[in-house]
Amino acid sequence: MKTEQVPQDDSPSYSGHKKLIYAVNDKGHYSGIQSSGWEVENFATQMAVAELKQQTQEAIANYHQGKVSALAYHMCHRRFDIVSLAQCTGFYQWQIRRHLTPRVFRGLSQRKLTIYSQVLSVSIAQLSSVPKLP
Repeated sequence: MKTEQVPQDDSPSYSGHKKLIYAVNDKGHYSGIQSSGWEVENFATQMAVAELKQQTQEAIANYHQGKVSALAYHMCHRRFDIVSLAQCTGFYQWQIRRHLTPRVFRGLSQRKLTIYSQVLSVSIAQLSSVPKLP
């Protein structure tokens, strides 16, 4: 992309900030150009955020139906999946899947709850609670 083609669409997802984009200048060299956003990127970001909100609402509903533990909600709320949570906690993925079941989650040790609370940036008390259905 050439420097004059760098999009400047004032994306609301940038919150007034700018993003560095590398483009080819008139001498044929790469240079950094500030971009205020791109309409297509903004649309994709809005779609991704809407999907994440939907997943969080489903986790809340599944928790209140007794299908999953509160951990499912906190994972969605903090934008973790099983793989990334396993990497951050040191638990195996199969362990996290087990911890997503209400019965197993209720029996977790204080040490494991502490690890989850630190990684998810919530207190242990908050880790066991989920908002009411909207």
